[in-house]
Amino acid sequence: MNRAASRTGPGRSTAPSVPVDPATTPPAVDTPPAVEAPPAVETLAAGDRDRRVTVGIATAMAAKGIGLAAPLVVTPACFGYLGDQRYGLWMAVTALTGMAWFADLGLGNGLLTRLSHHVHDVRAQAREISSAFATLGAVAVVLVVALVVVVPTVGWAGLFGVTDARVAADATTMVLLCFGAFAVNIPLSLIQRIQYARGQVVQSNVWQSAGALVAMGAVLGAIAAGWSPLVVIGCAVLAVPLTNLLNTVAYFWFQEPALRPGPALVDRATAVGLLRLGLQFFALTTMSSIALNMDSPLVAYLLGPVVAAHYAVVGKLFGVLSIFVGLVGMTIWPVNGTALARGEVAWVRRNTRRMVLLYGVVVGVVGGALVGVGPRLVELWVSDIDRASVSVALLAGLAAWSFLVAVTSPLIMVQNSVGLLRPQFVGWATFLVLAAGLKVWGLRQFGLVGLPVAACLAYVLTMWPAVFVGYRRALAGDRPRRPARRAKEPAGVQLPG
Repeated sequence: MNRAASRTGPGRSTAPSVPVDPATTPPAVDTPPAVEAPPAVETLAAGDRDRRVTVGIATAMAAKGIGLAAPLVVTPACFGYLGDQRYGLWMAVTALTGMAWFADLGLGNGLLTRLSHHVHDVRAQAREISSAFATLGAVAVVLVVALVVVVPTVGWAGLFGVTDARVAADATTMVLLCFGAFAVNIPLSLIQRIQYARGQVVQSNVWQSAGALVAMGAVLGAIAAGWSPLVVIGCAVLAVPLTNLLNTVAYFWFQEPALRPGPALVDRATAVGLLRLGLQFFALTTMSSIALNMDSPLVAYLLGPVVAAHYAVVGKLFGVLSIFVGLVGMTIWPVNGTALARGEVAWVRRNTRRMVLLYGVVVGVVGGALVGVGPRLVELWVSDIDRASVSVALLAGLAAWSFLVAVTSPLIMVQNSVGLLRPQFVGWATFLVLAAGLKVWGLRQFGLVGLPVAACLAYVLTMWPAVFVGYRRALAGDRPRRPARRAKEPAGVQLPG
C-alpha cells in the first residue's frame, strides 16, 4: 500500500484496501515548452521506456518476494532461540517503528517526484539530492538524540508486560537498537528513491533483495553460533540500513560521482521546497490512511473484537493485491514524470491505459479466485475461524473494493508524477466523510457484508470523479502555481525549491 504509493510511502490497514501511495505536490513552475524530438528518436525512447517499465515491474515483484520470504524463513528460528517473551517484545517494538512511517516527512516521495523533472540537469539533481540528505540527516540526528534521552526513562518491560528478569534487563537496549536502526535508515533509504527516479529500478531492486538475504543469513548465522539474543536482533534490524549505506557509497562514489551529495550543494530554498512538499505528502497520506484504516476499529466497536479479528484475517487474503498495486505504482511513478517533462503525453496516456488493463486483469482474476477458494484458505490458514463465517458475499465485496481502487491507481500515479495534489485532497476528504457514515449504516443493517459495499459506493461517488478530473488536468499540463525562483536557478525543465 503506499506509499500514494506507495505510496506509496504510509499506516497499514488490516482490511484489504489497496493502498494508493497518495501523492506528492512539488512546487510548480511555468514549465518551458518541451523540445520536439524527431519521430525516430521519440519512438526509440518510448520503446526503451516500455521495456524499462516491464523489467522494473518484474524485478520489483521478485525483490518483494524475497523480502517476504526471508522473514518467513527466520521467524521459527528466532522464536525458538529468543523465547516467547523476548520475541514478543521485539515484535511490539518493531510495530512501534512501523507506526513512525511519517518520520521522513514525505521527503522520499517528494524527491522521487522532483528528480524525474530534472531530466537533463545534473547539477539540479545533485542539489536536490544534497538538500534531501541534509534535511533527513538532521531529522535522524534529532531522533537519535531524543532516543538516547527518552528511552532509558521508560519502563519498557512493564509497559509490555515482560515478567522474565533477563528479558526485562535487555528491554531498554533492545528498544534503542531497534529505534536507532530505524532513525539511521531514514536518510539512507533515500538511495532507493533516487535510483527509481533515475530509471535504475533493477539496480535498486537487486540491492533490496540483497538486504533481505543478508538479514536472513546474518540472523541464522548468529543463532547457529550461539551469540546473545541482542546480537541476533541487531543482525536483523541493522542489515537493511547497512545495505542502504553500501548502496549509497557504491552509487555516489563509483557509479554516479557527479551526483554525489555534499555540503556545498545544499540549497536552502531547495530544502524548504522539499520540506513543504513533504508536509503536503504527510497531510494527504494521513488523510488517506485514516480513510483506508477505519474498518477494523468500526467493526470492533459495532460488532465486537471477535468479529473484527475474523474480518482482519479475511482481509489479509487480499494483501497480495495491495503489494502488487504498490510495487507497480512505484515503478511507473517516476517514468510518467520524465515522460511528461519531455512533453510525451501520448506515451503517458497509452501507458496508463495499459496499466489500468494490467491492474484490472490481475486484481480481477486473483480477486475472483479468492472469492471461490477464500473460505477454504481461511480454514486451512487459521483453523480457529469457522468457515461458515466467511461468506461468499463478503469476499465478493472485498474483491470489488480491491478492483475499484486498483484501476484508479495508474491515473493517480500520473498526478503524483507532476505534483497535482488538490483533486486527491478533495476526493479523499469527501470519501472519508461519506464512507464513515455509510460504513456505520452498512454494518448495523447488513453486518460485515455492508462494509465493503459501503466502501465501494463511497469510492465511486467521491474518489473516482476526483481521480478522473485530476488525470485530465495532469495530461493538459496543469500544475500548482508558485512564485518564480531567484535568478541563480539553473535553466532547464525543473521544479524550483
